[in-house]
Amino acid sequence: MIPSLRRQFNANYKSEKYQALLKRMEKRCGVPIKFRLSETPCFLPKPLIDQMSGYGKELIHQLVDSSEYRAISSESIPAEFRVPGETAHPMFIQVDFGLVRDKQGELRPKLVELQAFPSLYAYQNVLAQTYIDVFGLDRRLRYLLSGLEETAYVSLLRQAIVGDHDPENVVLMEIDPMDQKTLPDFLLTEKMLGIKTVCITEIKEKGKQLFYESKGKRVPIRRIYNRAIVDELERKGVKLGFDLRDELEVEWAGHPNWYFRISKYSIPYLRHESVPKTWFLDKLDHIPEDLENYALKPLYSFAGLGVIIAPTKKDIDAVPADRRSQYILQERLHFEPVIETPFGGTKVEVRVMYVWVDELLPVLTILRMGRGLMMGVDHNRNMEWVGSSAGLYLEE
Repeated sequence: MIPSLRRQFNANYKSEKYQALLKRMEKRCGVPIKFRLSETPCFLPKPLIDQMSGYGKELIHQLVDSSEYRAISSESIPAEFRVPGETAHPMFIQVDFGLVRDKQGELRPKLVELQAFPSLYAYQNVLAQTYIDVFGLDRRLRYLLSGLEETAYVSLLRQAIVGDHDPENVVLMEIDPMDQKTLPDFLLTEKMLGIKTVCITEIKEKGKQLFYESKGKRVPIRRIYNRAIVDELERKGVKLGFDLRDELEVEWAGHPNWYFRISKYSIPYLRHESVPKTWFLDKLDHIPEDLENYALKPLYSFAGLGVIIAPTKKDIDAVPADRRSQYILQERLHFEPVIETPFGGTKVEVRVMYVWVDELLPVLTILRMGRGLMMGVDHNRNMEWVGSSAGLYLEE
């Protein structure tokens, strides 16, 4: 993407440095990384990052600032997961873009999806810095956005996640956290902020308070950084020791209701040049003839679960009538292979990560490289120069 930096990196690449990257990340995180890391970071032009960051802010505000959408999207929150005390806006939002060529041949960011849910906020900046350190890259390269330096970034995360509380009373809540691929991020979050990662099944309710056990002591929970996905709760039939619907004396670092309000559910309501044509399956007037140019997606699944690229009419008909409102049919994006690698042009998906405390701020990017049908690491197995990566740029 920045040709001079790409050529320089490819010419100087050594597999020994990639192995050193993996070892350094394992040491920094304290556990092996169970998803694939790409052999290379991506060098992004600053104007492109600014464009995607700006598009993401416009999309988020289009939803959050609309009282009409607020009323409509209430139906997206299942009764059993409707949490009291909803905040005026989400705290953590991710907006994913693919890079495509328009009819004039210009490279354009197009929305893939968006989600009001935390991502790898502690892990990703460590990965970006580790690429720079291990490969001896230009020290002028940056990865944090909005003019943030490392100290200010950590301070912002502390404000968002811990707030005014003692870290002992703040938990990162997840389902079976030790078995999650994102465990490295949990452990780095603990190191960064001094909070504890707690399995959701270990949290108990007494009166209006929640607590967890630590070293034989009952520790009250004042604030929750939620990383538990509802889809996984339901798939695994997880039984909770508290009721999310209760009026509890606890704060949420990212209120759970926004997970539903800003999600794939939002896309049919968005009006923006970056948004592909999208319909709820139950509101589709007719099935397009060119289904090879579309993707069928369930609303609330992660890591591409249940997504069908180029579905057939049979695939669409197979969705039960009472579930059709939980699926979208979306215009398929044909990502441009813009990253030159030893294995040819490779596609990239850019996630812009936002934190909204006092104002909506883009803070960091996550990149996924791939040459498969989909961009997730599970869809690019047995390939090299693909996987999770970091976006680096030069200030102009």
